[in-house]
Amino acid sequence: MDLRKLKTLIDLVSESGISELEVTEGEGKVRIVKNAAPVYMQAPPQYMPQGQVQAAPQFGAPGEANAAGAGAPAATPAAVAPQGHIVTSPMVGSFYRAPSPGADPFVQVGDTVKEGQTICIIEAMKLLNEIEADKSGVVKEILVDNGQAVEYGQPLFLIGD
Repeated sequence: MDLRKLKTLIDLVSESGISELEVTEGEGKVRIVKNAAPVYMQAPPQYMPQGQVQAAPQFGAPGEANAAGAGAPAATPAAVAPQGHIVTSPMVGSFYRAPSPGADPFVQVGDTVKEGQTICIIEAMKLLNEIEADKSGVVKEILVDNGQAVEYGQPLFLIGD
């Protein structure tokens, strides 16, 4: 099948309501699949600070009032928005805090970083990609472990003022 036919088929699939097309011509076979949204276009995961624990409800005997909760409004745990800027992963790969296994990490919690400063490396397909801070401030929290696999949009650092 020539390239012009293939391009025409791709255009037809993209402009129509169909999601998949398979064409067999002689011994050649082409299958075109249209996805609703690529994986990288999905919303990034939501950040929830570590240490958020919801207490289990206290149960007493039937008809017995809970003394601790009597008169006190019920506390509803809510996701606390992080105080600061979240640096997210621009790609899928392995997260590394240092330039090499024996070297000091690029940044530690409490370090002041400047916009454009290298803060970690993400290895993807045998390439080491330096990730830079996209905002100046103080590193409040490192949200990933060294060597951990990360996804696109995954929070890596929390940077505050």
